[in-house]
Amino acid sequence: MTDVAGNAIVLRYSQSLGIPPLDTSRTPEGRNMALLADPPQVQPIVVKPLRDGGAFDAYGRQMSYLRISLTDRCNFRCVYCMPAVGMKFQPRDELLTDDELIRAVGLFARVGFTKLRLTGGEPTIRPHLVDLVRAMKSFPGIEEISMTTNALLLSRIAGDLKAAGLDRINVSLDTLDSDRFKLMTRGGRLDLVWAGLEAADSVGLRPIKINSVIVRGHNDHEVCDLAGLTLERDWQMRFLEIMPMEGVGTVYDEGLVTSSETQERLEEHFGALQPIDTPPGDPARVWRIPGARGTVGFISPISAPFCANCNRVRLTADGKLRLCLLRSDEVELRDLMRAGATDAILEQQLRAGIWRKPWGHGIAEGDRNTVRGMSQIGG
Repeated sequence: MTDVAGNAIVLRYSQSLGIPPLDTSRTPEGRNMALLADPPQVQPIVVKPLRDGGAFDAYGRQMSYLRISLTDRCNFRCVYCMPAVGMKFQPRDELLTDDELIRAVGLFARVGFTKLRLTGGEPTIRPHLVDLVRAMKSFPGIEEISMTTNALLLSRIAGDLKAAGLDRINVSLDTLDSDRFKLMTRGGRLDLVWAGLEAADSVGLRPIKINSVIVRGHNDHEVCDLAGLTLERDWQMRFLEIMPMEGVGTVYDEGLVTSSETQERLEEHFGALQPIDTPPGDPARVWRIPGARGTVGFISPISAPFCANCNRVRLTADGKLRLCLLRSDEVELRDLMRAGATDAILEQQLRAGIWRKPWGHGIAEGDRNTVRGMSQIGG
């Protein structure tokens, strides 16, 4: 559905989860496509294209942010990400090769993606990481490459990554207690992670954002200490709600701490937090502790979903386009490449997949992702 100027119109439903009841829309090829009837009260939103020829879903959202899982393997076994035993990794020949990965990134750049995030598993254990970053940054239109890492190996390669074109990092850090860190990661070393953080800061991989998944009974009592990192450092400390991924469902059921609980605990300790404006596509609600150099953020996929402003899709390590982190719908790209598909065919597959991207996850309705774990998807 478009207005007289040709801009996409989305009919916003009052709920943030599930599929909003649009009457009709128009596919990229121009054919009418009925989605749902029986709409309740809705409000139109005009969505301005970011770039001509961009990739849109059926709700008018333009996808411009690609999260790439470089590997399903990791040198940690975090309690909220992997089961303690029984984790199965894919054979290496099922993962995208360097050439396949670079080809895929070029296709995404061609359809309007401007931002890449490298994830895993743990991206720093991917061979040829520096060369991959350099190649990805060479594509016209790619404006930013960031990486989410546990930082265990980062001190060795931070400078090379910066020189190759990596812009900034997010570091997963759930506790400042070395014993508890070893327990939550099942063997990790906090001193090496901290060295990686300092190395990234010194070479200019900024702004640095620290991601902490808050799990009841593990680290929920440490949120004030973690937030205190922002008092003297220009970092962003981000508190995430745990999600019900494959292999960690019990941890989710017993350990969910909502963002409102965390914020309440911080305000009891530091006083009222000061709100900071953020771009619509940023999943974090950002605040500042009075007098702090840095900021704190809350990412609330369970208690306050941000699906309406979603602008991202994921490329799994085995070459599938994952349309939503918490839904199992995927689009095959690797097998097409290996079967000899042309770039035109791959672009058509990519656009068709993005068009059917779901409005949001269905956790509130009891729909849980039980097919893949976080390390396989590239959260």
